[in-house]
Amino acid sequence: MAVATLKKGEGRTLKAGGAWIYDNEIASVMGHFEDGDLVMVKDFDGYPMGKGFINRKSRICIRMMTRREDTVIDREFLRMCVRDAWEYRKKTVDTGSCRVIFGEETILELLQEVLLEDGIKIRGIYERSDAKVRLNEGMERVKGFLSEPFDTNVPITENGVRYLVDVKDGQKTGFFLDQKYNRLAVQRLCRDARVLDCFTHTGSFALNAAYGGAKYVLGVDASELGCRQAEENAKLNGMEDRVEFLCADVFDLLPELEKRGEKFDVVILDPPAFTKSRSSIKNAVKGYREINLRGMKLVKD
Repeated sequence: MAVATLKKGEGRTLKAGGAWIYDNEIASVMGHFEDGDLVMVKDFDGYPMGKGFINRKSRICIRMMTRREDTVIDREFLRMCVRDAWEYRKKTVDTGSCRVIFGEETILELLQEVLLEDGIKIRGIYERSDAKVRLNEGMERVKGFLSEPFDTNVPITENGVRYLVDVKDGQKTGFFLDQKYNRLAVQRLCRDARVLDCFTHTGSFALNAAYGGAKYVLGVDASELGCRQAEENAKLNGMEDRVEFLCADVFDLLPELEKRGEKFDVVILDPPAFTKSRSSIKNAVKGYREINLRGMKLVKD
């Protein structure tokens, strides 16, 4: 197995508990290897740090799999990781709709096996490996069925709210499951409230506000498709009389609402990432400051 050695003083993310090693942290890689192979990782002084997959096309050059040098990375090891991930989620989250694991085909086979042990049969799998960042890793962008075709508008329930999730054409994987408990927190804040939900996507925060007892909710998003899906989700929950969706640019709308003297009990801001690189941080900060100031001006005293 080839050996990657870190530069002196590097590997800070790894030593703090992370799993990534960047290309500029590596002093040398000795031995024969190809991109996608496992390599042994050692600190500058030869201390073993574990094993990971290497890809020289990526800025994240090595993704660690284990901190032990004697661990064998095989199907049984991966099965253990999948089983541990599922057992952890069963103890900590509502598994009615949750992100079980990140994975590719070997992992997916194991995931089906592990879930089947719990009596859960996977109806179908749709791959969404279509993020632009894959091109930076030397991989193609692909999407499609990895099982028999099925209806890709998938019904889910989260925090008592029902949704139709478009796993085929929805943004990213169709639904931002990582916001589950933020959405639940919004329910508790919105009883009898007048609510503005900016960057609503398919209406999840807006619908949680209504589920929590809000008397009126306005959800705003620049995507026509997102707003249409949000309206369908409102109907699915019988909330169309209290929840309204508007297709508009939030940056244009907030000053307009302020000018009209509109006020809300709760304003929710869940914007997309305004920056993905150091070069655009200054403009991103300006954007975040702008929407926060505008949002605060619309909140009742």
